[in-house]
Amino acid sequence: MKIYTISILLIFSFLLSFKAYSFQNSGEFFKIYPIGKVKKKGDSTCIKILDRYSNALKGMNEFSHVIVVYWFNKNDTPEKRSILQVHPRGNKENPMTGVFACRAPVRPNLIALTVCKIISVKRNIIYIDKIDAFDESTVIDLKPYIPRLDSARKDIRLPQWLDFPLING
Repeated sequence: MKIYTISILLIFSFLLSFKAYSFQNSGEFFKIYPIGKVKKKGDSTCIKILDRYSNALKGMNEFSHVIVVYWFNKNDTPEKRSILQVHPRGNKENPMTGVFACRAPVRPNLIALTVCKIISVKRNIIYIDKIDAFDESTVIDLKPYIPRLDSARKDIRLPQWLDFPLING
């Protein structure tokens, strides 16, 4: 069996589920393994990594932020996977937009990505300030946030329906 290293972009484009599925007519299979869970209790939010992956956290405490890739497991229905256009932010005043051009939680592959501020790292737990995920959401990957690699620097363009001003420079 070949082992594939898949970047986040390929995961967003091609991943179908936690189970291995075949692309129609391609015969390719991809597997993804949960590495932990989002835990929310009162004002405390953390990512609890499975014990077998705890050694992979070495050095994470040196970063201020972490990119968390997780599964919208509470939205995982065939109906929600088939929605391809939405009004962004659920606002009917925003134009119908393809789900790949907005941050809608409904999409063919229910993969979510968010940047979280790290409060502390203790054993197999990353304490974070907040996350836009439900309690018990399945975490599928973590990456340290590195501004010069993870931030666009210039010529940024955004649609008018976003409340953010255009950023150039």
